[in-house]
Amino acid sequence: MFDYEKRGEALISRTGFMRRIARSFMVIILLVGASLGAGMAGYRVFEHLPWTDCFLNASMLLGGMGPVDEMKTEAGKLFSGFYALYSGLAFLVLAGLLFAPVAHRILHRFHYDDEEEKRS
Repeated sequence: MFDYEKRGEALISRTGFMRRIARSFMVIILLVGASLGAGMAGYRVFEHLPWTDCFLNASMLLGGMGPVDEMKTEAGKLFSGFYALYSGLAFLVLAGLLFAPVAHRILHRFHYDDEEEKRS
């Protein structure tokens, strides 16, 4: 999915790097959309909230702010807790997907410059 250049390979072009960033953003958008959809469906099924409240609760939890509405059913409370745990892990994964291409390029450039100096 993410094909980074190997240790001895030269850096990819700026255009290739921008494509890599765009691909990461697309994956992030898909994962956020799927996570938001799953959260909305869960609040709808377990708490019978209106769709706008489902969106609000799911987006607030996914963003790290916490739920807005008080959960009234046991199933809703369990779902909200598990969704909060998932949201915390999803945040870390999404941050990694966002920063990985940039961090890889910086570290690869340092390493590649090091090998160029050794060859001279």
